[in-house]
Amino acid sequence: MKAPRALVILAEGAEEMETTIIVDVLRRAEVEVVLAGLDGPGPVRCSRGVRLVPDADLSAVSGDFDVVVLPGGKGGADRLASSPAVGERLHAQAHAGRTVAAICAAPIALAAHGLFQGRTMTCHPSVNDVVSAHGALAASPVVEDGQLVTSQGPGTAMAFALTLVERLRGREVAEKVRAPMMLQS
Repeated sequence: MKAPRALVILAEGAEEMETTIIVDVLRRAEVEVVLAGLDGPGPVRCSRGVRLVPDADLSAVSGDFDVVVLPGGKGGADRLASSPAVGERLHAQAHAGRTVAAICAAPIALAAHGLFQGRTMTCHPSVNDVVSAHGALAASPVVEDGQLVTSQGPGTAMAFALTLVERLRGREVAEKVRAPMMLQS
């Protein structure tokens, strides 16, 4: 059986905790993850000054992915929202019926690119106005509405990532990944 594939798009100003947790948890579940740099393959300075090195330049990434993930961080989310390449990738993913996931401020990119209008979603409180004008805002840590998965921020990143694992690999694999991480309930 072929491993599920995930594309995580990394932009300058991204929230490093969210990015790292998402990539790490998905890889623990044996999901093939491509961390793609929006502006190339070089190191990306995140919101708290941590530099992450993408696996590839987004423009060089090809093929289909089971999920496209947008990490938050206001600076990163703004860059995702203003990128035509991100818009094209998200539209292709949505039109193919595959999962799109966004955490923290990243749901503003969904609004900017005209995706999932009226759907139920959550986000970081700092972007509630933008997201609530685009969709139905829910106050849950993780919200699933069809092929869309959204979450609130760094503190919900583990639950968000495990939700993606469950979608891609099933509940049993999600529990096997969760147990050794010693998450508190």
